[in-house]
Amino acid sequence: MSDAEVAVAAADAGAVVLRAKFGKSLMRFDKSPTDFATDADLDAEKAILDVLFTERPTDAYLGEEQGAMGNESSDRTWLIDPLCGTPNFAAQTPLVAVNVALRHLDHIKVAATAAPFTREVFWTDGHGVHILQEDVDKTGGPSKVSCLVDVNLDAPYLGADQFQAIRLLADPAFMEVFRPRVLSSTLPLAWVAVGRRAAYVTGLRGQPLHTGVGGLVAAADAQTHAALIEIINHQFAS
Repeated sequence: MSDAEVAVAAADAGAVVLRAKFGKSLMRFDKSPTDFATDADLDAEKAILDVLFTERPTDAYLGEEQGAMGNESSDRTWLIDPLCGTPNFAAQTPLVAVNVALRHLDHIKVAATAAPFTREVFWTDGHGVHILQEDVDKTGGPSKVSCLVDVNLDAPYLGADQFQAIRLLADPAFMEVFRPRVLSSTLPLAWVAVGRRAAYVTGLRGQPLHTGVGGLVAAADAQTHAALIEIINHQFAS
């Protein structure tokens, strides 16, 4: 299998576990006063690792729950988030995702996000975005047509002393152009990539990746991105 196919298979393996565990009694493991994992997180991560151990046994792996494993000298590291949206899942809300990506040196080579309950896997090998559902693979692309913007309100929120997402939702300039949605998981980022959302806002001023203090403004096109940044900057000026 190609690296992209491995990522898709691994993410889908995690999704199978989450579908089986959904709605059942879960064991909870507190990470902090505001964060926790469940046995669903752990079991999904194990299923993902089983695929990776089999298909890429000489690589390194970094799981959200089990940490670093595998070949520490490898310049290829698989990044694993087995259940993005654990509080949603624990509350029997099916807005969650399974994330698997391959980092080669400092570059993300392939990535896959599985949506367990629509049985979709959004994936990329760096050359466009694809949607795999029921063995049918389709290509997608960004679009601002929906005007829907997801805003992540999940705490803790970096830079909250300057920018508060709840104020963005009440900004008249935002309401004139966009229609807000609130969701905390990777799904809206994948939806931006395939044209189901105009943008996803999780943080501050939309700097290039890895250059800011945290957060993300992902938009369907430069015009939409610029409009959101202008609205966000109103808060910094106030």
